[in-house]
Amino acid sequence: MKPRILVVGSSNTDMIARVPRIPRPGETILGGEFFTAAGGKGANQAVAAARAGGDVTFIARVGKDMFGERALTGFSRDGIKVKFIKRDSYKPSGVALIFVSDSGENSIAVAPGANARLSPADVKRARTEFMRADVLLTQLETPLPTVIAAVKLAARNRVLTILNPAPAQKLPDDLLEHVDILTPNESEAELLTGIKVAGEASGVRAASRLRARGVRTVIITLGAKGALVVNQDGYMRVPGFKVKPVDTTAAGDVFNGALAVALAKGFELRAAVRFANAAAAISVTRMGAQPSAPTRLEIERLLARHA
Repeated sequence: MKPRILVVGSSNTDMIARVPRIPRPGETILGGEFFTAAGGKGANQAVAAARAGGDVTFIARVGKDMFGERALTGFSRDGIKVKFIKRDSYKPSGVALIFVSDSGENSIAVAPGANARLSPADVKRARTEFMRADVLLTQLETPLPTVIAAVKLAARNRVLTILNPAPAQKLPDDLLEHVDILTPNESEAELLTGIKVAGEASGVRAASRLRARGVRTVIITLGAKGALVVNQDGYMRVPGFKVKPVDTTAAGDVFNGALAVALAKGFELRAAVRFANAAAAISVTRMGAQPSAPTRLEIERLLARHA
C-alpha cells in the first residue's frame, strides 16, 4: 500500500519572470521568459509527495475562478484526493509573483486570496482523514489557528506531524510541543531562535533551542549542502547532491513532500533525509514549482548513481 500523506496548506498560481538578477527596490529590469505554473507551498508539497509515491489527500481552499479550476485539474492528474479542497465564493485563488535570476535564485511575493480563509472548521471536516493518515505535512501560508488545529488533531490521532515553518514567523510553544519534525531553512531557524545559523555548531544550537520548546526532531535544510538533523540521539549532517541550479523556487517544498513519503514508508531517518535531498536536488534543475517535482523513479535513479 502507498503511504497515506495528509497535507494541509496553500494553493497558488505562480507567475514567473526570468531576469538577469533580482531587481532592487525601485529598479526596473528587462527580463526574458514569462510563464505561469501551479504553486503554493501546500500544493507543491502535496504534488511532491504524490510523485514520490504517496497516497495524498490535500486540505485547502481555492477561488471559484480559472486558477482554482486549473489547480483542481492538476491535483487530480497527480492522483491527489481533492474532496476536502473547498471552492471559496468570496476570495480569488492565491497568486505568487516570482522573479528567478540567471543564477537560479528567486524573489517571491504572494497574494493569498482564498488561502487566508482556510479555517480550523475546514480541518475538522476532514477528521476521518486524520484517523487514517500516516503523516501530516503542513506549512505557514495559511492562518496559524488552522495550522495549530491540524497539528493538534494529528497528534491526537498519533499521526506523525511535520511542520515546515515557512514563510517564517514566530510560533507558540502550544504548537511546537505537538510537532514531531520541524524543517526550517537557515533563515527560518534564525527567526525562530535568534541564533544565526552559519555552520554546524550554530545550527545545532538553534535546533537544540527548538527542541527545548517541545519539537522532537529538527531538520535544518542547508540548500546544496544538504541538511542538519538534530534529535534526542544527537546530530548528523546528511550531504546534498551537486547539481547545476536553474530555479530554486520549490526546493524546500519538494524536500518536505519526499521526506513525508520516506518516513511514512518506514525509512530510517538518515535514509529518509537523503531521499528528500535527492528529490530537492532534481527539482532545482527545472523551472517552476510543481513542474519541478520529480517522480519516485527519478529520485531512486539519482540515489543509485551516488550509492
